[in-house]
Amino acid sequence: MSAALHRREVVKALLAQRGDALVVAGLGSTAWDCAAAGDSPLTFPLWGAMGAAAMVGLGLAIAQPARRVLVITGDGEMLMGLGSLATIGVQSPRNLAIVVIDNERYGETGMQTSHTGHGIDFDKVAAACGFASTRTVSTLREVEDLAETLRSPSKGPRFFVIKVAAENPPRSLPSRDAVYIKNRFRAHLGFPAG
Repeated sequence: MSAALHRREVVKALLAQRGDALVVAGLGSTAWDCAAAGDSPLTFPLWGAMGAAAMVGLGLAIAQPARRVLVITGDGEMLMGLGSLATIGVQSPRNLAIVVIDNERYGETGMQTSHTGHGIDFDKVAAACGFASTRTVSTLREVEDLAETLRSPSKGPRFFVIKVAAENPPRSLPSRDAVYIKNRFRAHLGFPAG
C-alpha cells in the first residue's frame, strides 16, 4: 500500500466541521483517533464491542432520524461486522454514513495484514448491499471534500473507505468509564441519565 495519509490527520479533518453529528468511534485506534481530534459529548467510543460500530450507528440513525450519524471505524473492526452492511442496506437510513479508516492491518493484534491488504474492496461490498453512495479515497483533498459531503443530505446510507499509512500512533484514550460515556451522550440527546 502506498498511502501517505496519516490517520490522525484524516480523522481531525473529518470531525473539524461535524456540527451536531453523532459519532460512533469503532473499537481501538479509531476511538483513539477521535479522542485525539478533541473530546466531544457527541462521540460515543466503543471500548469492547468488536464489530458492532456499524450496527450501533444504525440504531442511532433509526432512533434519531433528524440527526446525522457518522461511524468512524477501522478495517479490522469492519471485517468483524461485515454482515451489518446488508442490514443497513435493507434499512436504508438517509442519515447514516460509515467511514472506514483502512491501513490494511490489524492494529490491535500486531499489525498483521488484514483482508483489505489481500484485495477485499469494502466500497464494492457496501454498494452490493444497497448503500446510496460508496467511494474509496486516498488524498487529503478527497478527505476534505468527503467531510463537506457528509454535511449534505443523502438518498440513503453512505460508505467511504479512506486509505491511510500503516502506522501505530501513540494512544489518545477517551474515558474508560462506560457509565459516564453513556450518561454524557444521553444528556446531549436530551434524555435523562439511566
